Amino acid sequence: MKPSIPKGTRDFTPQEMAKRNYIFNTIKDVFRLYGFSQIETPALENLSSLMGKYGEEGDKLLFKILNSGDYLSGLSDDELLTRNSGKLTAKISEKGLRYDLTVPFARFVVQNRDKISFPFKRYQIQPVWRADRPQKGRYREFYQCDVDVVGSDSLLNELELIQIVDEVYRRLKINVCLKLNNRKILSGIAEIIGEADKITDITVAVDKLDKIGLEKVNEEIAGKGISPEAIAKLQPILKLSGTNAEKLSVLKNVLALSEAGMKGISELETIFNLCETMKIQTKIEFDITLARGLNYYTGAIFEVKAMDVEIGSITGGGRYDNLTGVFGMEGVSGVGISFGADRIYDVLNQLNLYPETSEEQTQILFVSFGERELAYCLPWAKTLREKGVNVEVYPEPAKIKKQMSYADNKNIPFVAIVGESEMDAGKVMLKNMKSGEQSAADMDEVVSRLGLYPL
Repeated sequence: MKPSIPKGTRDFTPQEMAKRNYIFNTIKDVFRLYGFSQIETPALENLSSLMGKYGEEGDKLLFKILNSGDYLSGLSDDELLTRNSGKLTAKISEKGLRYDLTVPFARFVVQNRDKISFPFKRYQIQPVWRADRPQKGRYREFYQCDVDVVGSDSLLNELELIQIVDEVYRRLKINVCLKLNNRKILSGIAEIIGEADKITDITVAVDKLDKIGLEKVNEEIAGKGISPEAIAKLQPILKLSGTNAEKLSVLKNVLALSEAGMKGISELETIFNLCETMKIQTKIEFDITLARGLNYYTGAIFEVKAMDVEIGSITGGGRYDNLTGVFGMEGVSGVGISFGADRIYDVLNQLNLYPETSEEQTQILFVSFGERELAYCLPWAKTLREKGVNVEVYPEPAKIKKQMSYADNKNIPFVAIVGESEMDAGKVMLKNMKSGEQSAADMDEVVSRLGLYPL
């Protein structure tokens, strides 16, 4: 049978991993600048920790794992014959693969509350899994790079997350737009149009406005039993235009009687003012249609779009005031964002924005023609590695053409050729693979040509 991998998953070659690590390292460096510390949680979580946290649509996308051993032994024939997948799943599967890093983080905070200091600032870079339909920019296994603060209500945290977005994408040289909204504004809208209990149905539909258009959104909302009068009241809000300040000004009139809505507007105004004070370079746009389909957001919500590539959001997140409450720890507010590493990877590939050289790349290959030459190379390699140079020694005597092809295939910029005359002179023949130039060099000259300084 021909070997294969599941749809929606990918292998990564060494060259691809070097590119991915460039993304991870860039993001990590910025996270650390703002005082965030790294944690990890298991790939598996108890299904009881995951179910019900992502809404009905999210629950369907959870990968469930069959119990070990004879997982059908506890089921009666009648139960099996009902073919009720929901009830059967609950009995044959106790664990699932994590869907995101936020819910496991909330569980971690509750479990470790006695060991951590609040506000707790963490980042986490790990894979997550979703039983989604694979398509361009959407995978079943993908990495998230999350950064969250819990235990603080301050909007300075929202500002820091925006600063992190600004700095990460400046370093990656990706031109982005940060879209911003507030769930309190969406709640206020649902309240004003007389459908407060349908907030989830409205936000899930509104979130699709960019993808399916106004007509289809209205059809979806109507299908949820929302009255034609309420839908009519919703239209001017869905068609908001102008500057951020102009949009908020219109909403202030519309939501004047909604306490939640007015609080959401006030929070956004504070965030916009802080961003102006800090001279954020990234374009920030208030987008009333941004709803982020997840149920746990309660305040500011963020989404980042790449401007020069057709792809879904590459970063998203928001404020959640009650997520830890589901694990028995009330009153802990948090805010966080998640960088979609796989989509960022695709964007960088399309725009060819990677640096020319990678930290992981071999910088010099020692080519040799026999056992004596090989023994001569090893101390040189050791000395260079002590100076922080990535060095390879071709492990066996082979024709020069084969060894040079190896260097070419791995994009190794320098080759040190060792033969009788080089050993007698205590040097190597150093070849620049890009220019083709070569000359005899002692250790100091090799260090100089590689752009290093002697230790």
